[in-house]
Amino acid sequence: MKKLTLNPKRDYTVVHHHPWIFSGAVRSVDGNPAPGETVCVENSRGERLGWGSWSPTSQIRVRMLSFDDGREPDADYVESLVGASVARRASFWVDGATNAFRLVNAESDGLPGVVADYYAGNVVVQLATAGAEYWKGVIVSALQKYVPDCKCVYNRSDVDARAREGLEPATGLLAGEEPPELVEVKEGPVSFLVDVRKGHKTGFYLDQRDARAAVAAYAPTAEVLNCFSYTGGFGIMACAYGAASVTHVDASGDALALARRNTDLMHFCGAKSEFVEADVFKQLRLYRDQGKTFDLIVLDPPKFADTKSGLMRAARGYKDINLLAMKLLRPGGVLATFSCSGAVTIDLFDKICAEAAFDAKRDFQVLARTRQGADHPVVLSFPEGLYLKGLILRRV
Repeated sequence: MKKLTLNPKRDYTVVHHHPWIFSGAVRSVDGNPAPGETVCVENSRGERLGWGSWSPTSQIRVRMLSFDDGREPDADYVESLVGASVARRASFWVDGATNAFRLVNAESDGLPGVVADYYAGNVVVQLATAGAEYWKGVIVSALQKYVPDCKCVYNRSDVDARAREGLEPATGLLAGEEPPELVEVKEGPVSFLVDVRKGHKTGFYLDQRDARAAVAAYAPTAEVLNCFSYTGGFGIMACAYGAASVTHVDASGDALALARRNTDLMHFCGAKSEFVEADVFKQLRLYRDQGKTFDLIVLDPPKFADTKSGLMRAARGYKDINLLAMKLLRPGGVLATFSCSGAVTIDLFDKICAEAAFDAKRDFQVLARTRQGADHPVVLSFPEGLYLKGLILRRV
């Protein structure tokens, strides 16, 4: 049995079921575990606290798989975690409002580093940690077993986090048939084409489904500016709900090309839509200098801060784009602004937006707060799982 012993008084978080053990909490490791291998976790008094996956190169040395002091987790146990996670999403198949949603949400589903997303029968996985990679074969087989109409399991483990785990990027087919070049999925009244092979994350921002619906409620007759538009999500949904016009702005020509194709799926949206390939910061300043204004602005930027070390730079970036957008809003206009940076807390994001409003010399009401959808759950013992936060603000 491979064993990890904690330093004195460093067992509090584990006892309270937080899944991460940092290097500074580790007193000793016995048995020379391989990367990803399961170790027994004990406190300084020799009391067993549970079992976790060993990662020798990461600052997070262990990610807990089980807080049971009994039997070591095996392949059957990991398979059961996948099965239980998929079962918790059963309502999505029954409801039928969408055929694209998350199946496994990493630590919050008891599988640290494991993400699995479902796109119309195509399952796309990201295995971001040594433990996730160690159990890859079991995870893939379990997904094939428990996902009702699994056509394939495709690997998109090309995330930066793997480097911190001593892992190389990995992509490609893991099981089943090759996915199509573009997978068509539906979300309420809208269809989207998703590039599961090369698109951001696993191809689409599934975590913003609820926010897209919430923002669309303010879209009828509005002139909409959709910033960091990616493949069009917020703007196309707004168009479906009656927006007068939508301007999509993104730095990626490839993303905008797919946004055009997604717009074409909504036959009445093409004439209302404009696509601008530009740096959003520069484009917002250009619109300011031109005196342009909008009724509804969406700011859905990529992650500005991966870690706390980049927090100040990220805060400046968030303040800058919100300040610019606030100045472009007409009286009564609505700003939907988001942060997916886990290091940016809800309180900090509120403060950034409040400071931006003060500098813009505008007053705003909070109409709604948004979070990631129910298929991206957060367990109470792991608040870091709540990474996505949003504000829907009205200028008064």
